[in-house]
Amino acid sequence: MRWGAVAALALWATPSLAQTAAAPATAPSFPPPSPTVTAPGDGMLDKPCPNQTGLWFGHPYVKANDWAWECKYAEADKQLAARPRVVFIGDSITENWVGLAPALFAGGAVGRGISGQTSPQILVRFYQDVVRLRPRVVHIMIGTNDLAGNTGPNSAEMYQNHVAAMVDIARANGIGVVLGSILPAAKFPWKPALNPAKQVVMLNAWLRELARVRGAIYADYHGALVNAEGGMNPDLAPDGIHPNAKGYAVMEPITRAAIAEAEKTAVPR
Repeated sequence: MRWGAVAALALWATPSLAQTAAAPATAPSFPPPSPTVTAPGDGMLDKPCPNQTGLWFGHPYVKANDWAWECKYAEADKQLAARPRVVFIGDSITENWVGLAPALFAGGAVGRGISGQTSPQILVRFYQDVVRLRPRVVHIMIGTNDLAGNTGPNSAEMYQNHVAAMVDIARANGIGVVLGSILPAAKFPWKPALNPAKQVVMLNAWLRELARVRGAIYADYHGALVNAEGGMNPDLAPDGIHPNAKGYAVMEPITRAAIAEAEKTAVPR
């Protein structure tokens, strides 16, 4: 079945979207960690992350040993001096955002984007890199690399399951949610045979509806950035995928407004 058909069916047939649970009055607490075990032969639960210097998402060590790259931010998560106001989680578009829009990432916002990642990888590290940090709001923006097939076989239904799980986990922990639209993409430089523009629109329609029924906030970056071909103009994204500072400047007021709305849905704790 083609992507468009699968997702169109999911839009109308996903039963979970019709049943929205209210956020808890108080967010559940996490139990204390188990005692550290260091005796020889006890197992590998105390194996530390290696030094992350020089590693990248396609590095052989990461690919072979840390598929979701949980180690990338493990130490940074522990070193945070205070509970963040907002955690931005996603792929390279989120990772690049930190350096190109520093004002947005001041005042309690932290970036947890990893280049090349897809929704299943984000889901694997979501509890570590979002929930355990106890932010008021999480900004989730993912999907470009799912459409490009970066981590192998996938489908619209798989993508939807991963994103819905992240939203439900966040809401169950009293965290307000911003769902960022997938940015416009007419072509992928690393997969030039694909023409994803229509699929981007289709998945964004689903994200908007998911936000509505789950009490999240949808941030429509696509509408602000898209050109006539369904992509982004070079002055906003030189490679057609990754915004430059000017592109992020167009996104920023949408982001700030969405975060302010999402904060109203967070459970005080």
